[in-house]
Amino acid sequence: QVQLVESGGGLVQAGESLTLSCVASGNIFRDNTMAWYRQAPGKQRELVATITRGGTTNYAASVKGRFTVSRDIAKNTVYLQMASLKPDDTSVYYCNFRRSGAISGGYWGQGTQVTVSS
Repeated sequence: QVQLVESGGGLVQAGESLTLSCVASGNIFRDNTMAWYRQAPGKQRELVATITRGGTTNYAASVKGRFTVSRDIAKNTVYLQMASLKPDDTSVYYCNFRRSGAISGGYWGQGTQVTVSS
């Protein structure tokens, strides 16, 4: 089992920045990918960004150029730096931890709310 705890959410105004953190603990397997997803009310959960253990990243088109995902291997922590936030970014953000090469499944955090006011 892997436990994930997100933090850093909050209420910000459009154009401002926010950084989310997610700490993984438990049975951390070496070959893994960490990811951020988000889910707005009434919408499906969508992928925001992924980062492999080796540091390869991928982003959703809607956040590319504004969000940056990074990780600290030693601290089992993944970060999501969000800049130029828009009201459309308002969602619950979830951290995901899964085996390398998997495109779904894995472990989930409880989520952290990000609200962007206009």
